[in-house]
Amino acid sequence: MDLASTYVCLWTLLAFVLTWTVFYVNNRRKKVAKLADAETAVRRDGDADVIIVGAGVGGSALAYALAKDGRRVHVIERDMREPVRMMGEFMQPGGRLLLSKLGLQDCLEGIDEQLATGLAVYKDGQKALVSFPEDNEFPYEPTARTFYNGRFVQRLRQKSSSLPNVRLEEGTVKSLIEEKGVIKGVTYKNSAGEETTAFAPLTVVCDGCYSNLRRSVNDNNAEVLSYQVGYVSKNCQLEDPEKLKLIMSKPSFTMLYQISSTDVRCVMEIFPGNIPSISNGEMAAYLKDTMAPQVPPEFRKIFLKGIEEGAQIKAMPTKRMEATLSEKQGVVVLGDAFNMRHPAVASGMMVLLSDILILRRLLQPLGNLGDANKISEVIKSFYIIRKPMSATVNTLGNAFSQVLIASTDEAKEAMRQGCFDYLSSGDFRTSGMMALLGGMNPRPLSLIFHLCGITISSIAQLLSPFPSPRGIWHSLRLFGLSMKMLIPHLKAEGVSQMLSPAYAAAYRKSYMAATAL
Repeated sequence: MDLASTYVCLWTLLAFVLTWTVFYVNNRRKKVAKLADAETAVRRDGDADVIIVGAGVGGSALAYALAKDGRRVHVIERDMREPVRMMGEFMQPGGRLLLSKLGLQDCLEGIDEQLATGLAVYKDGQKALVSFPEDNEFPYEPTARTFYNGRFVQRLRQKSSSLPNVRLEEGTVKSLIEEKGVIKGVTYKNSAGEETTAFAPLTVVCDGCYSNLRRSVNDNNAEVLSYQVGYVSKNCQLEDPEKLKLIMSKPSFTMLYQISSTDVRCVMEIFPGNIPSISNGEMAAYLKDTMAPQVPPEFRKIFLKGIEEGAQIKAMPTKRMEATLSEKQGVVVLGDAFNMRHPAVASGMMVLLSDILILRRLLQPLGNLGDANKISEVIKSFYIIRKPMSATVNTLGNAFSQVLIASTDEAKEAMRQGCFDYLSSGDFRTSGMMALLGGMNPRPLSLIFHLCGITISSIAQLLSPFPSPRGIWHSLRLFGLSMKMLIPHLKAEGVSQMLSPAYAAAYRKSYMAATAL
């Protein structure tokens, strides 16, 4: 019996070892097959690690950053000609810092860019000059730049395509290639008109506010807020050209700024349902008869010059769209295809550059981008880390744009005047607001502090020289308006991300400090 038991134990052990060996070998083969399939998918077209759809500011900057990290990047751009647009012409101090972190600061040089040190704000005959503050916590020159967007984009394209591992191709992406919820690549029509495919373990959609691919990845919809109408007055220069001219006009703001040594951009906001026709000359007449009289006399001639010389007038929709995470794997959405806010604070490119820095840093430790689960974890982390900058700019842009709208409502007009008074105070209120506007202090808590300050000063104006029932009533309404500006953003951006100082401190340390990156 003892011998029989021994034989049974030995045969049982042998069977276990053989079963385990077969299981291990089969499992190993499956893993090797999966890796081989992934490698095959990656190498189907040009051996790319990343496909980027769009070679605007974001696509070109991201291509350069990833290529510098050794990634093989395939960029597909619909039109390689120099873009002609009136957005993306102002780079805030914070944006310049982030651009330098990417090694792209030279792309803002040699394009007849203009120095901008702050704002000249006008309201009802009042004028305030406000500058970006000197801040020891901000490790860069506290000045902005204005320029032709197309020139900047072309410089970025040239620099990114100069790297041997960047393939920049003209083509129109038709759709994303998806297998079981994972994006594997794109289908596109090349410059010869041939429909073809490109594959990579990671696809980045960065094709702007008119993105055709966004809806196949995210379910967020863009809301049209208003229209920006603009043109260029040529062969002229503003008085004190280093200050962007912000006029609190009616129905909303008007801006003039130097975009080259000889050209001035004139732009204003008009709301849907009240837009004169450009084609039949109604818009030119509206600008000349209604808007020009509201422009201060010292640069009214410049405002009229472009209209009288027949400058091309353009109207662009201003949109708002919250950022949402996609449930699909293997894809990232960036830029205006991902998140939009009112352009009144001219900070869209700054948020985009911040997003690129964050994404690049999170991808650096990953040797293989083919692990869809790891990429999904990276995207989730990216969504949280970006909040200090994106939440500050999104909230500020939409709140500031609402304050700038002219109104006969006493409460709204009191807040508009209160904003002007707050900006023109010349003390910590001015420096604090300008640091926020310039992206030098991306702290949502600081923004909430200053929004509360504007609200309180506006209420004080309504209650001056002494409280009255009418003043108290409008003060309560004004407080309600202020909460309507803030609370939706608290919900959209996340209460903890907006109110916790830890997120902002970590962001500044990682991405804005002198030694960061």
